[in-house]
Amino acid sequence: MKDQAGRRRARRLAIGTAVVLALAGMNGPWLYRFGTEQYHQYKINKPEYKAANGHWDIIDFPEEYRQDTIHAALLHTGKVLLVAGSGNNQDNFDKKKFDTRIWDPVKGTIKKVPTPADLFCTGHTQLANGNLLIAGGTKRYEKLKGDVTKAGGLMVVHNENPDKPITLPAGTKFTGKENGKTFVSKDPVLVPRAKKVFDPKTGAFLRNDPGLGRIYVEAQQSGTQYETGTQDNYRVQGLAGTDARNTYGIAQKLALDKKDFQGIRDAYEFDPVAERYIKVDPMNEARWYPTLTTLSDGKILSVSGLDDIGQLVPGKNEIFDPKTKKWTYTQQIRQFPTYPALFLMQNGKIFYSGSNAGYGPDNIGREPGVWDVDTNKFTKLPGLSDPNMMETSGTVLLPPAQDEKFMVIGGGGVGESKLSSKKTRLIDLKAKNPRFVDGPELEKGTRYPQSSILPDDTVLVSGGSEDYRGRGDSNILQARLYHPDSNSFTQVADPLVGRNYHSGSILLPDGRVMFFGSDSLYADKANTKPGKFEQRIEIYTPPYLYRGARPTLSGGPQTIARGASGTFTSKHTASIKKVRLIRPSASTHVTDVDQRSVALDFKTSGDKITVTVPKDRNLVQSGWYMMFVDDDQGTPSTAQWVKVP
Repeated sequence: MKDQAGRRRARRLAIGTAVVLALAGMNGPWLYRFGTEQYHQYKINKPEYKAANGHWDIIDFPEEYRQDTIHAALLHTGKVLLVAGSGNNQDNFDKKKFDTRIWDPVKGTIKKVPTPADLFCTGHTQLANGNLLIAGGTKRYEKLKGDVTKAGGLMVVHNENPDKPITLPAGTKFTGKENGKTFVSKDPVLVPRAKKVFDPKTGAFLRNDPGLGRIYVEAQQSGTQYETGTQDNYRVQGLAGTDARNTYGIAQKLALDKKDFQGIRDAYEFDPVAERYIKVDPMNEARWYPTLTTLSDGKILSVSGLDDIGQLVPGKNEIFDPKTKKWTYTQQIRQFPTYPALFLMQNGKIFYSGSNAGYGPDNIGREPGVWDVDTNKFTKLPGLSDPNMMETSGTVLLPPAQDEKFMVIGGGGVGESKLSSKKTRLIDLKAKNPRFVDGPELEKGTRYPQSSILPDDTVLVSGGSEDYRGRGDSNILQARLYHPDSNSFTQVADPLVGRNYHSGSILLPDGRVMFFGSDSLYADKANTKPGKFEQRIEIYTPPYLYRGARPTLSGGPQTIARGASGTFTSKHTASIKKVRLIRPSASTHVTDVDQRSVALDFKTSGDKITVTVPKDRNLVQSGWYMMFVDDDQGTPSTAQWVKVP
């Protein structure tokens, strides 16, 4: 029987090879390409190739369920939340067409979810209760120079009255004292009362420092004649008496320049069980492109973003308390570019790798370091290579998280720069004097690299583009596995779909990795054909899932406290070499500060495996985790969901 099967396989191989050779010999370019593609498909689908390189598959949803996915998060139900909002589509925004999908990768089902606001370019993170906190989004799309018809910009409203604040409604008119031109506010603004300042030695009154409010204004009519060239003081129409004397505006140049995106203050929790958004108190600041990071006490830090007038939030960071659902400002300010990569350290401080994704001055808040949020002390970290190419770089906490080693991957110049970096940089934050050193190089300069921690302690690094938003047809169809133990890359199967701006990756509970999004600026080398948003989902199955049987894991408690143990059942306890607790991802814009893989101590007895969760709450933040066991071949089980309270 085996000999007959072997002969049949040999005959099929001989026929396939003969077809390829025959096609190649016909000198027909199309036939040759066809034959080459057939051979490539034959090669990448061979069992031994998959066992060494893994395999990629495209998941193409039915047309009615497709969307421009910008954000994705793995929920503790095992489903994936896919958020588009308006999907970087002005028409959708104008129609208030905001989209969210829930995809079940096991059943293959997909469901539409009502979306309450434009959660395009929002921030998100996993909460201890299993909900996903989502904050910020889009209030207005950018307008490029040439598309702006009405002069406008920032008006700073001053209130010199120390006794009361003042609210100016939308539609308030401001008239320049020197230029005589009138501008109209687009939104209401609350201007706090002035602050009385006293001499600290004598106690004598010195002055009133005016309260300040910021508002976007624009000219009443279109045309260059309504632009202003210099700073002016502006009288507020409609005020009388004391209010008229105490309240005024100051604006710099109000012109037809490019107007950036504007953010919103809205915040929601997404409930994975009810599969719906739940509105919570809005942030104090509007934010577009913010980062949300869990702190030592389980509260959530919200940092950076463009505000409701399209300017970078000036270092006014704030904290969400999941118990009260309220936001409060941090006591001191610290400014970062948008979507900064901020990770909780085991000492309770925040590591900033320098990675970011977008907006902000090239000389403010870009140096990496360790930030003590309570004291606002920031200790810079030296040694970073290609420091001018950290925008659109990725940062990952290497497994296991106990080692506190990070890798920074690729990156590019600020803004629409053509610069891109081949570098990876490593830093050990447990070293006496932490310093970045170069890791193995990528083959090409890479913006927007995707990185996912796998349960065997490798890191999948894939995709990206050599130029800004894939310009010049520069998507990189390559994938590599990084091995922290040997500090080396191995090349694996090439992805089928290019991924650049607005893309991301998510580790699934079965050990596969899902890739979403990509928003190329152009679709050709000459940069003449507009790009199209990539709506297809792609799944990478790593080599470890082609090695035969995988270890089983079942039973056990659903909740294990820090410092406590739980006992599970496995038929393969004798071969188990690792146990990992992996926090589910929440990914967008090359930023995923949630993912981390924690090593668990374990012991086995018969078909039982008892695991112990570390005591450190900064290492193991409260929430849901995927628990994997790995055998001596590096093959992981399917994950068991475990909650750490």
